[in-house]
Order: sequence, then C-alpha cells, then structure tokens
Amino acid sequence: MKKLVMMGMCALMAVGVLAGCSTETESDNNTLTIAGLEGGYGKEGWEAVVAEFEKEYDVKVELTLSKTIEKELRPEIQAGNVPDLIYLSVGSTEGLTDTMIKEKNVLEINDVLDLEVPGEDVTVGDKLIDGIEENLNTMPYGDGNLYLMPINYGPCGLYYNAGLFEEKGWSVPTTWDEMWELGDKAKAEGIYLFTYPTTGYFDAFFSALLNETAGPDVYSKLMAYDSAAWKEASVKEAFEIVGKLAQYTEPTTVANANGDNFKKNQQLILDNKALFIPNGNWLPGEMAEAPRADGFKWGVTALPKVGEDGTAYATTFTEQIYIPKDAKNADLAKKFLAFMYSEKAVKAFYENGGALMPVKGITDVMGEDDENRVYNGVYESGASANGVGFMVMDNMPEGVNVSDANKGILYATVNSVVNGEKTVDEWYNEVVAAVEKIEEANK
Repeated sequence: MKKLVMMGMCALMAVGVLAGCSTETESDNNTLTIAGLEGGYGKEGWEAVVAEFEKEYDVKVELTLSKTIEKELRPEIQAGNVPDLIYLSVGSTEGLTDTMIKEKNVLEINDVLDLEVPGEDVTVGDKLIDGIEENLNTMPYGDGNLYLMPINYGPCGLYYNAGLFEEKGWSVPTTWDEMWELGDKAKAEGIYLFTYPTTGYFDAFFSALLNETAGPDVYSKLMAYDSAAWKEASVKEAFEIVGKLAQYTEPTTVANANGDNFKKNQQLILDNKALFIPNGNWLPGEMAEAPRADGFKWGVTALPKVGEDGTAYATTFTEQIYIPKDAKNADLAKKFLAFMYSEKAVKAFYENGGALMPVKGITDVMGEDDENRVYNGVYESGASANGVGFMVMDNMPEGVNVSDANKGILYATVNSVVNGEKTVDEWYNEVVAAVEKIEEANK
C-alpha cells in the first residue's frame, strides 16, 4: 500500500475502534490525502479528476485507491494517520464507514452545499439532483445534517417499451389515477400493467412510493423505525397502492420472482406482455441478448405522482465520500468535494470509467447516440431522487427483519399480497408490529 501522508504517531488509547488521536506535527495545508475503494469504475476517473484539481488549485493530492482499502485504512486511522477524504460507502464489506459513523468520527459538512461549484455560477446544493443528499446514507443521524456526499449514482425507475407506447399512442402516466386508466386500456388488449423481477426490487420501488404518499419529513422517520410515523394514514396509502397494483400484475410473476427465473419476468416487457417493471440502469445490459418485439425501445420513468400536485420520485443508489472528523486539511477537502461536481470533473469521471455524478443535466456529458442518455435521464423530467436505507440500530430483536430487500417483511411480503395469500391490511399490520418491536428494543 502507498502510505498516506504521515501526520505523527501516538499511542493507541482510543475509546472506539477508529477513534483518532491528536498530533503535534503541523500538516501540510497544500497537500490533500484521499483514500478510497478501487471498485468497478477503476482508477482512471479519479486520477483524471485529481490532475484537474491539482492544476485548478496549485496543490498536491496523494491518492490511494485499493481493492482492500478497508483493511489497509483501519490501522492507519488507529495510528493517527487520518486521510482528508475517504471514498468508501455505507454498508461496505468490512463496515469501516459504518463504524466511523457510529463512533461519530465523520465531519458535518452542511457548508459544502453552499460552496460555489468551481467555474460555474451555481452552488453544490443547487447542482445536485433534487433530494439526492436527503437520506440516511448521507444524513446518517436523522438530524437533518449532512455528513457524507453522494457520488456515482445508479438511478432506478419503471422501465417500459417506448416503442409500444408510440405504436399505441399511449402517454406515460404521470399520476397513479392515469396509471389505473392505462392498466384498463392495456388489459383490454391482453397486456398487463405491471411485473417485477423479485420482491427484492421493491426496496427501490416501495421506498419511493412511501416518499410520495407520506412526504420526505415522515419518510425520514419511517427509515428511523418511528412507529408513530408508520401508523399515519399517508403511509397506509402506499400499501394500498401496491395492493391495487397487484390486481394489474402479470399472473406468472410470482412463480418466476426468484433468483433462477427473474429474467422471465423481465422478458415480459420485451414481449409486450406487461408494460412496466421496476428496475435499474443495469437492466438493458442484462437483457441485451434477449429477443424482443418489433420496434422495441427502452424507456424509463419515475413513479407516477399520488396526485397532480404531488412529487414524482425515483430511487437512486449512490456511493459516498466523506471527511473524517480528524482530517488535517478539512477546508481543502471541502474544496475537492465541490470540485467533484464541476463540469470538468463530471466529464472526467464519465469518460474514464463510466461513473455518473448525481448532478442535474448529467446526460449533457453523453453523446447524442449514447444509449445511457435514456437509462440515466430519469430525473431530467422533474422527478426527485429517493434514497434507500434504514437507520442502523444498536439492538435488533431476534427474528424481526423489516429492512432486508430480499427477506425483510416490508418487501418480501409482496409476493403473498400479489397471489392473494395475505391482504394489504395483514401485511401493513405485520410491518407496524415489527417496527414497534425494533423501536422498543432501542429505547
């Protein structure tokens, strides 16, 4: 491993696993240290952005990217060698970031949103996709304060055959009332309104729906296992919408909603047997070799709004980057965070590895013929971003699981609702009861 800039050594007498220690050696204010995961996007994008930043600010950046960065960083941090920035997401394999958050070793960075993006007459907060930073992956304490910045996003939405809509002269529904009207039209022609790969995909779908019916303030409480919030009528409305959607779901969906056969449900879209499927920007690639109806063209949209005055949401998954509390060059780190959202950086990340920064107008970096324009432009129609993620709790009652995308009661019960084994009321009451148990265990 390339060593991070040495900032002095001290005895390891930390209260927590990752608690830093002070040093008497002054740091070089002209050097920024960044440590991060070498993931699927590779190193080239980061190296290109770092080079541009060094030129812009006449500083030196020491960049350490590694596939095993968590194992390498932990002893460095324990020794007091804390990097200025860490690119490592919540929920990572070794749980380093989660530990940093739990031990409150992450710097609050609300002020980054007010910084001007270099070279542009816009602040970071204004340039970010609406709502992208308003979730527990970036505001982990549920107090409305920002600690981690979102990067490298993968948007989800409802995928459909745009060619079929053009052929039929159908408009993509913008409200759930319009959705039901379209479902009736399609049914008359032997086409079902909806299907899904597995219930695991409902973490993106259902969380966005909860944000639509309950609003962002209540939604944040839902993700923090607030039982009073879960009992609100607006929350029950989301369950009822899924229950109604079950009536429009292609009948073979449940039988194939598993790890072996989920592509059969995805194929329903390509064969014009179902109109919409919740999925992410990986779907077109996953089905690239599959047969399809004549004139097939991928389209993607956010969830329909609950009402004309409502907000359309589409879930996006992001990675995170943050400043450790004991970083020596926090001010310079904040400048780098702002620079990451600049046109220069956004273009460099995309052209050198395909990473997408969660900024408005992201498709501007793509060529006119770049198919990614369709898959990643879901927010350009005015939709807001929804973040997925329940608050990490200290105590989880044995046998109680709400949040797991594939096994948790909130999402995994969908199959039982669709096939009629459970009513919406039974499903909803079971979720509320589970939340109450979690809340009680953490009092």
